[in-house]
Amino acid sequence: MSEQTQEPGPSEPRRVVVAGAGVAGVQTAVALREQGFTGTVTLIGAEPHQPYDRPPLSKAVLLGKAENSAFDVDFESLGVELRLGCEVLGLRPSDHELDTEAGPVPYDVLVVATGAEPVRLPGAEGVAGVHLLRTLDDAERLRPVLARQHDIVVVGAGWIGAEFATAAREAGCAVTVVEAAERPLAETLPAEVAAPMAAWYADAGVDLRTHARVERVEPGAVVLDDGTRLPAGAVVVGIGARPATDWLAGSGIALGTHGEIVADRHLTTSVPDVYAVGDCASFPSGRYGERLLVHHWDNALQGPRTVAVNILGAATGRAPEVYDPVPYFWSEQFGRFVQYAGHHVDADRTVWRGDPADPAWTVCWLRQARLVALLAVGRPRDLAQGRRLIEAGAAMDPELLADPARPLKSAAA
Repeated sequence: MSEQTQEPGPSEPRRVVVAGAGVAGVQTAVALREQGFTGTVTLIGAEPHQPYDRPPLSKAVLLGKAENSAFDVDFESLGVELRLGCEVLGLRPSDHELDTEAGPVPYDVLVVATGAEPVRLPGAEGVAGVHLLRTLDDAERLRPVLARQHDIVVVGAGWIGAEFATAAREAGCAVTVVEAAERPLAETLPAEVAAPMAAWYADAGVDLRTHARVERVEPGAVVLDDGTRLPAGAVVVGIGARPATDWLAGSGIALGTHGEIVADRHLTTSVPDVYAVGDCASFPSGRYGERLLVHHWDNALQGPRTVAVNILGAATGRAPEVYDPVPYFWSEQFGRFVQYAGHHVDADRTVWRGDPADPAWTVCWLRQARLVALLAVGRPRDLAQGRRLIEAGAAMDPELLADPARPLKSAAA
């Protein structure tokens, strides 16, 4: 056994159990060791595969350019016990036990990192040729579909729908994307920002159909509510995700309106000795004055450090660390690299840097002259500078900000 796991400190918990072996769970285990935790760490994952990263699933793994995306982590040398292919079933906080398929697992501290699960298309379950894209197994099932260059219908024009459509076109498939809303990314971005992105679909040879609701899915076809019948050798559903928290029913852990764990600003839950991190939990943001539920990779990467610090700090009486990041995500679609940082909902001014008809442009959101969010298409320097300015709460000169030839940071007042 690694020297790290010999004897815990005098006031440390002896056993930390992490439920969920995605990026949030893996990074929690790694962060605990990096912070000097010396007790036992058990990482429980529902899938049988070695823990892996999800972003490559819609890119390299899907297109056969990589076999998997396993994390480059030596769990044995870290002294982290892996229990894979083991689904969590319930939680009994009074007994400090986690119920799993393999039996109860005792803990001193539990970290819930079970992530999110895809929303399924009603009526499509069990129909041959209908796919989701969330797991490694999903990607492996879809890879031969792309290789055979089927006609593919993608339901949902969100981030995952666009990324899959991009990969399918690269593989030579004919792709139709159907979206119930009037534009892509309708629930994520304002109309004036999302509207220019609709042209990307046509440029890539993708048939985008908005205001299009699926009536039913049949083997080989998708039928829309206006009677249109779309041939479909395969159907890929990308209509969102919800926190994977059903197993917490009756545990006493407070859940929000979306089924997410309601964590506090230290990522602790309503139950003692239980933390929550990643896609399954929301947290209150002092920066933005509201509770955020962030279903993106960077949140799952950053939150574990706060959890690890607070687990060790609780044992020593150290003041807990507050989790209040600037949300960040990226997407690669239709030959473009799209990045977003911040939270734009309460912005009172929008400033464009460049023409959205061009290959590269940025849109910035201000609130009382302070930069609160930006979306950059093909302008990574804008994103890097803007993210730092958001973190600093910097006030901006809108006229200077609107000049795409100037460095974004030069517009700071």
